[in-house]
Amino acid sequence: MLASWPLTLILQNALRALIDYARAAGADASEASYAARESISAEVRLGALEGMEREEARSVALRAFIGKRQAAASTTDFSASGLRTLAERTVAMAKAAPEDRFCGLLEEQYLAKGPIPDLEMADAARPSPEQLLEIAKECEAASLKIPGIANSAGAGASSEVSSFYYATSHGFEGGESGSSYSFGTQPIAERDDDMERDYEWSTKRFFADLPGAEEIGRKAGERAARRLGARKIASQKAGVIFESRLAGRMLSPFISGISGSAVARGVSFLKDKLGEQVFAPGFEIREDPFVKRGLGSRWFDGEGGAVAPMYLLEDGVVKTWLLNSAAARQLGLAPNGHASSGHGGPPGIGTANKFVKPGEKDLAALMADAGNGLLLTEMFSPSLNMNTGDWSVGVAGYWFENGEVRHPVSEVTVAGNLNDIYKRLIAGSDLEDHGALQIPSLFVDGLAIGGV
Repeated sequence: MLASWPLTLILQNALRALIDYARAAGADASEASYAARESISAEVRLGALEGMEREEARSVALRAFIGKRQAAASTTDFSASGLRTLAERTVAMAKAAPEDRFCGLLEEQYLAKGPIPDLEMADAARPSPEQLLEIAKECEAASLKIPGIANSAGAGASSEVSSFYYATSHGFEGGESGSSYSFGTQPIAERDDDMERDYEWSTKRFFADLPGAEEIGRKAGERAARRLGARKIASQKAGVIFESRLAGRMLSPFISGISGSAVARGVSFLKDKLGEQVFAPGFEIREDPFVKRGLGSRWFDGEGGAVAPMYLLEDGVVKTWLLNSAAARQLGLAPNGHASSGHGGPPGIGTANKFVKPGEKDLAALMADAGNGLLLTEMFSPSLNMNTGDWSVGVAGYWFENGEVRHPVSEVTVAGNLNDIYKRLIAGSDLEDHGALQIPSLFVDGLAIGGV
């Protein structure tokens, strides 16, 4: 399977050799992986170069099993003696490790099989350090043109290329390469003694898909300038809207709560909710690993498992746990393609591209329906009890009355229990892409607001 990837013959041989060395050292089974990353970044502040960095890293890792014991380690030594030493050391550690009755390679029937889809994950563009520097400068300069912007916390641009290859002793081999390009800025607005900051950023798989630097800078400057004159408000209950850029943070506890490892340990406020109504009817979260150029796309998971589009939440009902092989064994279920690569350790649990179904009303209509309330644009230091769902967070944004923004707000908190909040959450229609998440603004009525 690796034959279509760059340097694959060398990597194929190295990973196979590592598995052979592990077997010779006494391993019953093993998995080997290779990870490489190369990045360039440029940072500026007020038009002057603040820093330029280039990073290159590559390593090979092994996880070995002896019965129900496991150990993992990695090295940057790709020589035959280095690989042999890694295998012998890892197997020796596995022999001394405590038993874990849920560990082991993913069962063969759950492994990903061909044909391999073309997900357009890797761009051939390689912007030079000078190009990245110019993008960062242009972005920051556009923000500084906005009235009220007097300073800058800086701007940056980066380019990254990565590769991951994975092989197991029961025959799976797979590889993925990807690229990503990012830039953004953080302007500072000032008026007398008042100082506020905000930011705007963009990340894409393909360099040509990035928006214009001037557009991102202008948005960042406008956002920061609008926050001048922020004030506190009285403690009360009112409608709260989480703008699209923040809305994903409202759903992060849900994703954590349906993680099979959390459910198996009994440390999730959703541990008894599979198949039950948790969100309002009509609310949906769909996952799709096969989106071309998606930041969360992949054709196999971190254990070589098959992946597929699925609903995490449909019509407000929890449809699945997120499972790697260990969590699936603990829960007596089949794994479902949600392992994240351990590369030097046991696999974790992760998701692919996620899509929240938009509602029928745009942001203005949500505010009009709410009447009075908070439009949140920033969140700080959230606190969550994963066992109960009790949640609170510091926020900033705008107070609106009769559906119209009146003034910026800062130094307030919002709080509640997520089991209650999720049942009242309404999705807007202003769908936006935020990394591997496509989501609109979200509205909840009657949320507790802590102010003065």
